[in-house]
Amino acid sequence: MPVREKIWTRCENCKTFVYYADAAESGFVCPTCNLHFRLSAAERLAMLFDDGKFDVVDNNLFPLDFLAFFDTQAYSERLEDQSRQSSLSEAAVNAVGMMGGIPVIVSVLDFGFVGGSMGSVVGERVVRAAERAVTERIPLIIVSCSGGARLQEGTMSLMQMAKTSAAISRLDLAGIPYISVLADPTAGGVAASFGMQGDLNIGEPNAVIFYSRDIVVDQTAKEKIPKGFRHAEFIRDHGFLDDVVPRKDLRPYLIRGLRLLLNRP
Repeated sequence: MPVREKIWTRCENCKTFVYYADAAESGFVCPTCNLHFRLSAAERLAMLFDDGKFDVVDNNLFPLDFLAFFDTQAYSERLEDQSRQSSLSEAAVNAVGMMGGIPVIVSVLDFGFVGGSMGSVVGERVVRAAERAVTERIPLIIVSCSGGARLQEGTMSLMQMAKTSAAISRLDLAGIPYISVLADPTAGGVAASFGMQGDLNIGEPNAVIFYSRDIVVDQTAKEKIPKGFRHAEFIRDHGFLDDVVPRKDLRPYLIRGLRLLLNRP
């Protein structure tokens, strides 16, 4: 998974052009408006692990078009296109390494592969990450950036919500720490399953986190939803996130959280 090479990048919010090297040094945060850019799995993992060193695992699982699904193109063709564009075999990437000297497994959802959506292979990789954490008795961190369940796999996609939730519950039974980081966006079946099940649930600044679209909530609640309803800060202030942490502070925050949960000085 090569890290993308650019000279310039542009903020999607304020349209400011930023030197790519400067953006990388700041953790890919806009110096003008503080927008946290979306990261590839490789960029995210390199930021979190000690010295940017990690080993990718569970990479030998590949999605199948078992429904012969077709929307604007065949699902099989979409998978090939997404793999070629992102250099990934699926949206979830599992990696093991050290964080603050603590062995951890990190699973990252990459929005660059079918919107980070959760199909059967993404669910299986998340489950394998949880199972590895239990077997090796090491903490699990999942960084979610996903549009939700993947419609091209139908019911098989929806089943991953129960499957991943059950795997996360086994971490709790085994006394293994699990920290969930919700990046922009974290939506649908991912937000409604392992995304909000951490011992610590952390959002990135202004990350959009939701299960249903605004119109669905409006029609169900029969009232207008408040401004910022789906943003991390609103969700934290109403008790559904433990904290909102700027990207530059995320790694030391996670290390402190791991030490707290592991009862280490």
